Amino acid sequence: MSCWQTIQDYGLRSLGIGERLLPRSDFTLCEHFVLIGSGMIWNVYFGIMALVTGFFLATALAVARMSPRAALRKPAEWFIFLFRGSPLFIQFFFAYFLFLNLKSVHPFFDPFTAAWLGALIVLFFNTAAYSGEIFYGALRSIPKGDVEAADAYGMSGWPRFRRIIWPTMLRLAWPAYTNEAIFLFHATTLVFFSGFPAWQQKGDALYYASYFADKTFNPFIPYPILAFYFILFTLAIIGVFGLVNSRLNRHLPKEQRRRLRLRPNLIR
Repeated sequence: MSCWQTIQDYGLRSLGIGERLLPRSDFTLCEHFVLIGSGMIWNVYFGIMALVTGFFLATALAVARMSPRAALRKPAEWFIFLFRGSPLFIQFFFAYFLFLNLKSVHPFFDPFTAAWLGALIVLFFNTAAYSGEIFYGALRSIPKGDVEAADAYGMSGWPRFRRIIWPTMLRLAWPAYTNEAIFLFHATTLVFFSGFPAWQQKGDALYYASYFADKTFNPFIPYPILAFYFILFTLAIIGVFGLVNSRLNRHLPKEQRRRLRLRPNLIR
């Protein structure tokens, strides 16, 4: 079988498109790259969806933490503490069994026991908590002079937040938020170990890497390929977030612009 034929057969297998049966023997390097790359579709899906949706919740949590009203501040503080204080791995299992019990109550919760939705919800809450803390720290670091200048121009409420506070918060938080995005993307591999079943039993990248390692008894081919894919996507995240960072800091003198620094989290 040619490599092009392998791409046609297995390139979208993780989505249920193409050959149903996995290769059983005589594994080629092309099959390793194609199938593990196919599984990366799910990792990218989890990462992008959780990051985009979690961004808005994180902003709301940061604003709520800055509120003088305890009715807004306390729930935000406890939410952030809960998801930052417990391991992500435990959150996956707790959510799975919670959704499993809810499924027995009402069929509405059936999709929540699948990885495409249930695991995504866990990642969404987790990254929102970490990002919310990052944004909260940035809100506290906003120079008072910026807010006072906005007040002097007659800005208040939503216009002041949209034009002064929110852009400044993003500019200050963006380097740390970039590292959170990278960690979130890496954390998508934990979905494989959680109780959530894959959609139509078509797994993510780690699923296929483990399959090859189990069949060949040689982990030194599939797992480096998996790491290679994650390194590529990490570089893509750094590139995209770097462009956004340049955009956020475009008004500052060149020597005052904040640069992105990669600080990977070795342990959460």
